Amino acid sequence: MYKIILLIDFTEDYGKSLLKGVTRYSKENGPWLFCRMPLHYREDLSMNNLITFAKEWKADGIIAQLYNNADIQKLVETKIPVIVEDFKEHFEEFPNISGNYFETGEMGAKYFINKGYKNFAFYGFNNIVWSRERGEGFEDSVKKHGGKVHFFNPKKILSRELWHYKPSALSKWLSNLPKPIAIMACDDERAQHITDACRINKIKIPEEVAVLGVDNDELTCNLSDPPLSSIGLGVDQGGYEAAKLMQLLIENKDQKPYDIVVKSTSIFTRQSTDICATTDKQIAMALNFIHQNIENNINVIDVLKKVSISRRALEKRFLEVTDSAVYKYICHLRIQKFSDKLLESEKSINEIAIEVGFNDNKNLSRLFKQINGCTPLQYRKANAK
Repeated sequence: MYKIILLIDFTEDYGKSLLKGVTRYSKENGPWLFCRMPLHYREDLSMNNLITFAKEWKADGIIAQLYNNADIQKLVETKIPVIVEDFKEHFEEFPNISGNYFETGEMGAKYFINKGYKNFAFYGFNNIVWSRERGEGFEDSVKKHGGKVHFFNPKKILSRELWHYKPSALSKWLSNLPKPIAIMACDDERAQHITDACRINKIKIPEEVAVLGVDNDELTCNLSDPPLSSIGLGVDQGGYEAAKLMQLLIENKDQKPYDIVVKSTSIFTRQSTDICATTDKQIAMALNFIHQNIENNINVIDVLKKVSISRRALEKRFLEVTDSAVYKYICHLRIQKFSDKLLESEKSINEIAIEVGFNDNKNLSRLFKQINGCTPLQYRKANAK
């Protein structure tokens, strides 16, 4: 029975999902014995005390959030297998639980570009690897599209303070941005800062500011008003792979360490981005109607009834704004809603299909595979938390 110390932030959805993956692997290959060390031990106790406890308990391995400082060398010298989260910066001494941060930023940018946005912004921190690289990926994609990114980069994380509920540097930054604008935040907590500050400053979401977070922390996303769209991460699978690597490191001292990469899975669209950017009032009306009624089995004729232009003009102007025909846009949005519910709900595929307006399962499967490259069941299994 392997004895593993876990020094992770279990108050966050990321840490909980990581733990799910670790325990899933241990049940399949264990049993293992875990010591869930409270995170304040990292703050209150020295590295010497952690090492002393690990030796006294005869720990076989450690999975932890640690600081990149000189004390790390003391842990290296113990020869205890250690896997770390690069929650501040990447570690050279140990294998990292990391992420495809740059690609996550690219995913966010492409999502907004496809919605027709011309103005872009990013809220994050330059001194934290996962935030910095997400911002770099976001900016790289926007620049390739011919755009520019407005950055808000505070020097310190202020998540436990209430500064964003009153006039602040963030409020001023948001007020001065060109509108409409698409803003990606480095994580869901920062994205919620934006929605809170927008409410204080009477900035409309998503009409003036569209907001996208990262982590798909459902509690945070739904606590926001309006609910936050977010990029989901395969954290559970990352935890599973980390546990697998831990077993290899314990059983084979010559095992070459490697980083575990937690991949971005898909974007969960909620009200904070559920619109496209356009100054064309007729197309804006059409888009709002589509997004508000996507689960009601609407079609092009229904959309046409809500605007005061001909079908030919609607199709032409809609294509100019969204780069898509009206029918195709409705189909893709319905598949997107269906994809989100596949991962958020435990209902059967048929039940979810009916909820989002699909009455023809054969047509649904064909469209889904065409867009996502797999069947609904394969998608659910591959991206489940």
